[in-house]
Amino acid sequence: MTIDDIYAARERIRSKIVQTPLMESITLGEICGRRVFCKFENLQMTASFKERGALNKLLKLEEADRRRGVIAASAGNHAQGLAYHGGRLGIPVTIVMPEHTPIIKVLHTQKMGARVIQAGEDFDEAHQRALEVAEREGLVFVHPFDDPDVIAGQGTIGLELLEQSGEFDSVIVPVGGGGLLAGIALAIKNSRPDVKLIGVEAENVASMAAALRGEELRTWSRTIADGIAVRRAGTLTREIVARHADALVAVGESRIAHAVQLLLEIEKSLVEGAGAVGLAALLERPDEVPGERSVLILSGGNMDITMLARIIEKGLVADGRLARLVVDVPDVPGGLAAVTARISKEKGNIREVIHQRAFYNTPIGIARVEFIVETRSRDHVRQIVDALAREGYKVEALS
Repeated sequence: MTIDDIYAARERIRSKIVQTPLMESITLGEICGRRVFCKFENLQMTASFKERGALNKLLKLEEADRRRGVIAASAGNHAQGLAYHGGRLGIPVTIVMPEHTPIIKVLHTQKMGARVIQAGEDFDEAHQRALEVAEREGLVFVHPFDDPDVIAGQGTIGLELLEQSGEFDSVIVPVGGGGLLAGIALAIKNSRPDVKLIGVEAENVASMAAALRGEELRTWSRTIADGIAVRRAGTLTREIVARHADALVAVGESRIAHAVQLLLEIEKSLVEGAGAVGLAALLERPDEVPGERSVLILSGGNMDITMLARIIEKGLVADGRLARLVVDVPDVPGGLAAVTARISKEKGNIREVIHQRAFYNTPIGIARVEFIVETRSRDHVRQIVDALAREGYKVEALS
């Protein structure tokens, strides 16, 4: 692949996708201790950058292939990109999705006219089923990341960044199979080799890091960043990332949830877990992300509303705004009321109370009570704990 492939892809898809805004976030910059610019790819028609690569691939198909139709394996965003543009171009689309794909992604893909087959526990098992169906039915397989036409389409984001601003010195990119990082790295390093390209993975599925070590990912678990939950990075993407990317960073689940919550509150923008890992890296591992002016690729915004509710709660915990306090309370009339009054006086909002007499090794006459409390910050939590301690209560704040 060369930069010419990316320039050609841009001309091919320019009029059919959104040139998404690049905007500086003053508040996120204050939180992260550097200037932070957000590239809002969640504002594409299908709420993800994936339609860039999908459209580029579809537009390059021969007429006979268009008539037969295409098939892909996808957790959702690649699926919706193919379904949406396939429908506009009159190309039949079949998508194989893992069994546990969020229902909103399944429904959106079906509404766009694609046939959906759900099979497999994860992307890799769905990928195998898609290959089998492609061979049986004579469909063209469109890989979600390990395809030069798809990579070139994703690389158009890099060209837009260079046109929109010259102020950044690092770009922070979500990494699953590696198509987005490979494309952006090719585009930017061609004319700005000084810019640092940093890929961010979920700790639970750090497949690209394993691939660069020449290993297979042997242990993995589910992640709220389901859009980058890929057990095997691509062969082509791995080669490009090895040549052009500067570092990989892995982030934990709680920090990803915190990033989703911050983007929703500060930028008023719904960004799925996979799209928020760049911000999570700035929050959790800032020393591993170089630069004073960083671009975050907010790569997608497709999220099931029930998942969003769970993620927001995890984010509030990570932010210190939802706390769990365990207090030893005298088991006498008015004992519990005195504790709740003190928490209330310190402006903590009690959401839940769990009162235990039997399941802890406490003296007779002492109950251990768990309070789930809404607070303003970690400092506010310490304020409440200190106030209870001054009243003589044994109290512990659990993370």
